[in-house]
Amino acid sequence: MSHQEPAALYAAHLAVLKQRADEALARGGFDHLVIPSGTLHYQLFDDRDYPYAVNPQFKAWLPLTQVPNSWIVYTPGQRPQVIFHQPFDYWHVVPAAPSGWWVEHCDIHIIRKPEEALALLPRQVARCAILGEPQSTLGEYAPNNPPAVVDYLEYHRAYKTPYELALMRQAQHLAVRGHRAAEAAFREGRDEFAIHMAYCMAVGQDANDLPYGNIVAVNEHGAVLHYTQLDRAPASAPRSFLIDAGASAAGYASDITRSYAADTGSEFQAMIEAVDRAQIAMGQGVRNGVDYKQLHIDAHLSLMGILKDFGVLKVSPEAALATGVSAAFFPHGLGHLIGLQVHDVAGFAASDRGGRIERPAGHPYLRMTRVLEPGMVVTIEPGVYFIDMLLDEVKKNGHADSVDWDRVAQFRPYGGIRIEDEVVCTEGEPENLTRPAFAAAEDEARDLNFVAH
Repeated sequence: MSHQEPAALYAAHLAVLKQRADEALARGGFDHLVIPSGTLHYQLFDDRDYPYAVNPQFKAWLPLTQVPNSWIVYTPGQRPQVIFHQPFDYWHVVPAAPSGWWVEHCDIHIIRKPEEALALLPRQVARCAILGEPQSTLGEYAPNNPPAVVDYLEYHRAYKTPYELALMRQAQHLAVRGHRAAEAAFREGRDEFAIHMAYCMAVGQDANDLPYGNIVAVNEHGAVLHYTQLDRAPASAPRSFLIDAGASAAGYASDITRSYAADTGSEFQAMIEAVDRAQIAMGQGVRNGVDYKQLHIDAHLSLMGILKDFGVLKVSPEAALATGVSAAFFPHGLGHLIGLQVHDVAGFAASDRGGRIERPAGHPYLRMTRVLEPGMVVTIEPGVYFIDMLLDEVKKNGHADSVDWDRVAQFRPYGGIRIEDEVVCTEGEPENLTRPAFAAAEDEARDLNFVAH
């Protein structure tokens, strides 16, 4: 499948944003949409700032992620106004002059000091919907984040434009480079920190560029869902490796997880392959009109079927789900919306006028409860883990007979398994964004190897 470059798709993307902004402003009774890019935050009792994170509402309009003290002003019927902060500064790198595929679609005003924006912002502050964090306040221009405006814009952010999908595909390919480098580093026997550094080198992004902190877990560490400690010494006996890591492309995130066994002929490798097959089937369930909550419940049944096949469970998948035993092995949600943020907004939204769709009872960590529609991009990330704390709860709750504890003891040293792809809901067959990126990387490596020999 051929895909267009983001530059060719930006004008249409901007037209969609304008349409959404027009409706949002009408609902809120405002004349102008004003979006600050955000400011630097200084650490308490220190003169160092926290890493800068751009306002997601800002980077929806512009492919800019490192321009603090800048603003977007949109008034229906007019071109977007970009107030671009390019300071005089010899302590830090100054943002380059505006360039790229977006500049011809906006009116750009360069300012040298943050307060110079005041003369360029709309005169009637009360007529402005200002979207941002409190620290972005400039004079009278304090973010008000009116619910009618925010609810509408965040709800519709779930529907990705072709421009956004193009950038998300780029983020996939970047992350896949890192995943392949990380697997190679693991198989070379390197420690978690060195594996993480190999990932960053391959992607070309450091901790401040990546969309979230990498999870790089060897052996039992794979049972810690958000493991970010990173040992600096190699494991004495590497058995397994779980990596959950993404990349960024013009502010859009990827989020990919893979699991590996050191011994590719082991029973744990066979379990990984079973989860992988199940994960692919779950991704095929991302269809227009399907309730994501049901996909999550079905994932529990599928994963418990795998544990039953491997002798870990002694009861049926249905019984494990009904008694809560399944949640001890699969304690998190099946996935979430993704885009400008890793856990993108409005996963629980009942409509673009607000409201909330609650999670199913007994599933407190599911991050997506909406019905799937074309344009949505979700992660599909089933996992099975051997977590002592949760397994102890199974015993305390009177369900110890549901589990073969000898089999648990055999798998506990491997930590756990998680496989995660990003999948686009379409009018027909879902589009997996992740698997083609891995396939392309493998083809490229094969071609290079052929040329080298």
